Amino acid sequence: MVRRKRSTVRFPRKQIPKIFSCPKCGLTAVRVVMERKKNTATVICGKCHLTDEFPLAPVNQAIDIYCKFTDKFNVGELA
Repeated sequence: MVRRKRSTVRFPRKQIPKIFSCPKCGLTAVRVVMERKKNTATVICGKCHLTDEFPLAPVNQAIDIYCKFTDKFNVGELA
């Protein structure tokens, strides 16, 4: 008798989103533009035009910069 070979089930990896929700207007319209040569990251909302700029460390990703942006907004440093 020959056994049947079981097929492997592959689950797709979850990816980090590229567009985030804005803490001010609530829409999913926030982009993080990272400029590695200048070591800066700019966070821009496409709807309400809320922007801020952050220094960029070599290990930072877009989600890290977005979290700093929301923390700064929740504290009240951004208007």
